[in-house]
Amino acid sequence: MRIFPGNEFRCSIASIAAATLLLSSAALPLPALAFSELNPPAQLPGANGTSGPQKTGKPVEQALEAPANNALPAPEPLINKQAGQSNNDAPAANKSVEFLFDIDKAPEPVKKLRAAIVEAAASGDLERLRPLMNVGGGLKQTQVTADDPGEDPIKTLHDLSGDPDGIEILSILLDIMSTGFAHVGQGTPDEMYVWPYFAQKDIKTLSTPEKVDLMRIVTAGDYADMLEFGGYNFYRVGITPDGRWKFFTSGE
Repeated sequence: MRIFPGNEFRCSIASIAAATLLLSSAALPLPALAFSELNPPAQLPGANGTSGPQKTGKPVEQALEAPANNALPAPEPLINKQAGQSNNDAPAANKSVEFLFDIDKAPEPVKKLRAAIVEAAASGDLERLRPLMNVGGGLKQTQVTADDPGEDPIKTLHDLSGDPDGIEILSILLDIMSTGFAHVGQGTPDEMYVWPYFAQKDIKTLSTPEKVDLMRIVTAGDYADMLEFGGYNFYRVGITPDGRWKFFTSGE
């Protein structure tokens, strides 16, 4: 072990003490500064050139202001006479199909029944559909399933609905009747007005606006399944030219 001479030993002790004092003073806390003192916000010029907040046009609340008329609008197809044109392109396999987006082009009995269906569906009361379906009318009763045509269609729809009151199935019905429709089988005993119109289209050829219209009713996953299936396979409604509700079924 090295022995320090007397003077050298005292110098070393003094140096160590000075270094300890310096480190202790560096560890002392500094006075805290607010963030605004470190980085004061820039002042924006006001309308008269003075400092103040900058205005950015109409507030969001004003932009989203509800219209004065709060009445529930009647259901309308999304693709509704765009640029004054109707979509009458029929699939190659069936030249007798006509696609319509103006309910006034349907016969009066069809228009009347469609309005009654919309009103009943919007009421939230499944029983309101009963007189429109001619329950108990044998072959004239509205078909809701292929398994048992004689079963009470209201009970069947209630069982099909995802909620205990049948609200879901009424919502689906209202959405379907809000689209355009197809006029099929013209001049034949099977003539019919069918909602939604894409039930009679090649699902792979839908335009972008038509896909938007479709996805008001089904999900993107449902649409992918339809592409794999080869056609629309969700709910559809058929009304005869004389105003009889022929079917409200799902499937091909």
